[in-house]
Formats: sequence, structure tokens, C-alpha cells
Amino acid sequence: MRIDINLASQPYEDPRQFWTRWGTALGILGLLTLVLLVLDITGWVGAHKDRVVMAQKKAMIADRDRVRAEADRILSLPDNRTTRDQSRYLNELIERKAFSWTRVLENLEKVMPARVHLVSISPELDENNELALKMTVAGDSWDRGVELQRRMEESRRFTQTAITAVRHVDSQTGDTEQIEMASIYIPELPNEPSPPADTTPVTKPKARTTAPKPSPTKGKLH
Repeated sequence: MRIDINLASQPYEDPRQFWTRWGTALGILGLLTLVLLVLDITGWVGAHKDRVVMAQKKAMIADRDRVRAEADRILSLPDNRTTRDQSRYLNELIERKAFSWTRVLENLEKVMPARVHLVSISPELDENNELALKMTVAGDSWDRGVELQRRMEESRRFTQTAITAVRHVDSQTGDTEQIEMASIYIPELPNEPSPPADTTPVTKPKARTTAPKPSPTKGKLH
């Protein structure tokens, strides 16, 4: 029987195995640190560019606000109040002339969901000289108003559409929900091209020997 006894004062260690294990771990850690450092520098550079663009935009907004404030100050002088009032009056006339009830109702008809009826509508100019619409619609559920809001936002004629109030009413016609909405109307430009017409061929009906019964006329918007 043979027994190996280590009589050395220090135990034997294999340095190659030690450095192989720990060297690999340190290399992976260093590579990961380098990747994180590169990503951090790239993000900082991108954020710096964004900050520069935001600073430029804020400077432009500040300049515009200063010019507007100076113009308002000049127009608010006693000698210029008459000119200011006339200018506002003329701007309102121009905006109201661009407002067309026929166009508004046609555009509303295109986005109006089923079983939703227009109860009232009133246009007015807001502080930005934009045509703001306040209207009330009625339907059988609140979801109909949400659908109308979504369709108006997807349309090119309405923006900043919001539901301002919902009321439950007793109605024998099924319109149990009255929904108040607000939106900004975007009128058509004079040279704006009209949407392409439907080119689907229409099949002509066969000739009939007797005249058809007249159907009751239904309004497009209620």
C-alpha cells in the first residue's frame, strides 16, 4: 500500500488553470463593459443632438412669442385699438366666409356611424382663429360616440376631437345617450383635389312594366 504525502510548506497550485479560468471571465467582463460603454456614448451623442434641436425649437417659439407679444402691445395702444378691432372683425368675416354648412354636414355624414344622429352643432372661432365645432349627437350607446371620435380623428377635415360630456336621457326612439363633442374643422382649400370618384361599373336595372312605389324620403343626418 502506497500513500502520497506532500511535505512541502505550501500546497501546490496550478497557475495555468487559474489564469485560464479567471482570464476568460475577466475577458468576457471587459468585453461586456466595452459594449455598454459604446452604447452609453452613442446614446449620449444622440441625446445631445436632440437637446440641440429642442433648444432651437424653443428659441424659435420664444422669438415668435416675443414678436406676438410686441404686436399685441402695439395693437393695445389707445391709438391702435380701432385698427385692432377692425382687423379682428375682418379676420372673423374671412373665417366665417370659409365656413360652409353644406361641406361640414357632408364631411360629418362620411364619418357618422350607424345609429348616431346629429342633434345640434355650432361653429365659433377660437383664440387661434380656428373653426371650433361644438356639437351634440345622440345614439343608443356611449360606444357610438367613441367610434365617431375615432372616425373624425382619422378624417382630414377634423382634428383635436374630444368627448366633453355624456348624458343619459329617456327616449322612445332608442337614442338614450346624448354625447357632447368638440372638434377643430379644417375647411377644404380652393385648389385641393377632390377624392377620386368610384369607378365601379353600375349594372343597369331591367325595364319594368309597372312604375315602382315611391319610398319615403330619409334625411342623411338627423
